[in-house]
Amino acid sequence: MNTYELKQLRLYRQHLTAPADRITVVRDLCGIQAQFSSNVPHALKIRCGEVITKDHYGDGLVKNWTIRGTIHAFAEEDLPLFKHGRERYHNTDWAGCTTSGRRWALTPERQTFWSEFILQKIAAGIGEREELKALCMEAGMTTAERDCMFEAWGGGMRDLCERGFLNYAVQEKKVFVLSTPFEPMDTPDAEREMLRRYFAHYAPATLRDAAYYFGWSQAKVKEIMRTLPMQSITVDGVEQYYIGEIPGDLPEIPGCILLAGFDPLMLGYRKEDSIFLPPEYLRGIFNLAGIVMPPVLLHGRVAGRWRRKGKKLIIEQFEALSAADRNLVEEEAVRLSESYAIEWRTV
Repeated sequence: MNTYELKQLRLYRQHLTAPADRITVVRDLCGIQAQFSSNVPHALKIRCGEVITKDHYGDGLVKNWTIRGTIHAFAEEDLPLFKHGRERYHNTDWAGCTTSGRRWALTPERQTFWSEFILQKIAAGIGEREELKALCMEAGMTTAERDCMFEAWGGGMRDLCERGFLNYAVQEKKVFVLSTPFEPMDTPDAEREMLRRYFAHYAPATLRDAAYYFGWSQAKVKEIMRTLPMQSITVDGVEQYYIGEIPGDLPEIPGCILLAGFDPLMLGYRKEDSIFLPPEYLRGIFNLAGIVMPPVLLHGRVAGRWRRKGKKLIIEQFEALSAADRNLVEEEAVRLSESYAIEWRTV
């Protein structure tokens, strides 16, 4: 196998050349990273064999903290997998928030009180973050308590999500919903299943890629791999691991794909080793603030990035593109965003 064929296989397994339904896509890819809500419908749109609409793309999905401690949209049926660990499920021992960098102002008793208050309001149909915050203040929550309970990186609300009480709805607005009851998987079983999905749908990939994706040590990945039906193949002298069969007739690499921000094709592999992202363009996609910009993938190679601004679709090229390649990009932009005017810029 050569690098071109490896690209073909990764695009195929990530559903970029083999579209599937929404639930299949999010389950295969271990969810879609979702700090910025608009990335989720786009990541689905370029992978799904169904129409993705702003009103219904989140049906059957929930949003919560999962892999690498980041927020992902994933199938609600996978709550036992991603919120694994029976010891924390519905645990109400509020000994303080471990996700906040600020001084924790909530005593365990006050966090218990406000957690129960918030769960009651959400059960009554009040789930918008700002509305919940206002109701808490009206009921006597102090400013310091509010800043901890609704801390920007999660705070007490994240505690409720991590322990299986709440999820975010998958939509543009920040709305919390009660979690459906579930039986969490044991952590070793959950980690094994997540790694199985990775090597079945992101791979062939290296040991370093898998460790990077999950935020685990390579030793931990190796240990779990021993329990899986692994196969390996060498590509340009580098050993790549995978699960499952390799199709004999893979689709060709598309002329252009406008990937999503925080796209699985960028996050699924160690960025310095990416076969899609030239090293000289790494900071154009992975900026120093931790944002992963939406790439323009041209003939299987990142050649720029794109963003929406009002009614414009701004395409920032990293290198001079031929007229034919610019046409490919514009055709794809029009296909995905019919009413946007296209503006070209050079970075």
